[in-house]
Amino acid sequence: MCLLARAGHGTRHDAGPCLWRGFAVRPQPSRRHPWRPACSSFSGEVKVSKITTIEASARAKAGKGAARATRRAGLVPGVVYGGKQEATLIALDPRIVIKGIQTSGWRSRVYDIKVEGGKTERALVRDVQLHPVKDMPIHIDFLRLSAGSRVHVEVAVHFVGEEKSPGIKRGGMLNVVRHTVDVEVAAENIPEFFTVDLSKLDINDNVRWDDVQGTEGATPVSHEANFVVASIAAPVVEAAPAEEADAS
Repeated sequence: MCLLARAGHGTRHDAGPCLWRGFAVRPQPSRRHPWRPACSSFSGEVKVSKITTIEASARAKAGKGAARATRRAGLVPGVVYGGKQEATLIALDPRIVIKGIQTSGWRSRVYDIKVEGGKTERALVRDVQLHPVKDMPIHIDFLRLSAGSRVHVEVAVHFVGEEKSPGIKRGGMLNVVRHTVDVEVAAENIPEFFTVDLSKLDINDNVRWDDVQGTEGATPVSHEANFVVASIAAPVVEAAPAEEADAS
């Protein structure tokens, strides 16, 4: 199975191709950062992304040759860049990378990268390159987060209240238009996920961006105004087979 398959949407009808699928993993305990507010229980407010701590080795050299040497050593070469600082070259255990990208909402997950013999870098995963045949990670890019900056990030959409939806009870089907939404948001206030409440939706009802919870401070990128996130589609009724004409 491809590593790059979406997690957590197997029971719903999806409007687009499935991109990421993987087993759920338990993140490491979050740490409070001086400029990051504490996560609140969800009540329509923004639930700030949890922080996952990972360990990495430092790499001395950049370039293709050095990257190949890192892979021969059984590690995944990577880089942490941005924040008006010099890039930090790192190497990660491939199991850390695989576990990370198989976790729902990984694109908005904040990492504290503890570099061996160096400082801790706070960052987002920006890109993961996979081997074209083996489908294993061969390089990973992290974007360094700086206090006061705004970042472009892809945030997962979670759906709740499906069992209470009048439309679904009557045979309607949840049609997910956007599993994730690209937004621009403050680096210290990256949402862990957005939430859509389906409990009052009937057949042919739509959920639009303005209906999504936990979006305060987030500005959608490259989307039309108040776009549709999901809808409840009418059940498909199969036509009764036509009676065969009598033989003449």
